[in-house]
Amino acid sequence: MNLDRERAKSALATIATMQQPEGKPVGNYVSYVKGLPAAILQNGLGQAMATLLSASKGKQAINSDHRRLYDQMELWLCRNSKFGPYPTKKNEKKALMEAITSGSESDYLKAQGEALAYLQWLKKFANAYLSKEGV
Repeated sequence: MNLDRERAKSALATIATMQQPEGKPVGNYVSYVKGLPAAILQNGLGQAMATLLSASKGKQAINSDHRRLYDQMELWLCRNSKFGPYPTKKNEKKALMEAITSGSESDYLKAQGEALAYLQWLKKFANAYLSKEGV
């Protein structure tokens, strides 16, 4: 499987876990996914991810849409794959912010490009399956 199809498969599986029964709200997740690429381009990957973490504070931070999106990006960018910018060893979980701040400039640029490519798929599927207005 090529990398772009791997991105699409992962994004589709991610969005499928979030689908709600008809009439149930999905919160602001779709708008956050739509806005994240611009935030990355404007501020860089590290700043954009830190902003998601900061916005997810509160009583229900673990269930917030900001935290959900951050966790999804962390899973993709820190996955155990030769294509992942911050690959992990088996049974190891790498924190995205730690990887961003301690990795090389080359890894950071690779991660930023990969985040933008993955978000293209995530945004399309979120819009198709979670948004009330559709495409």
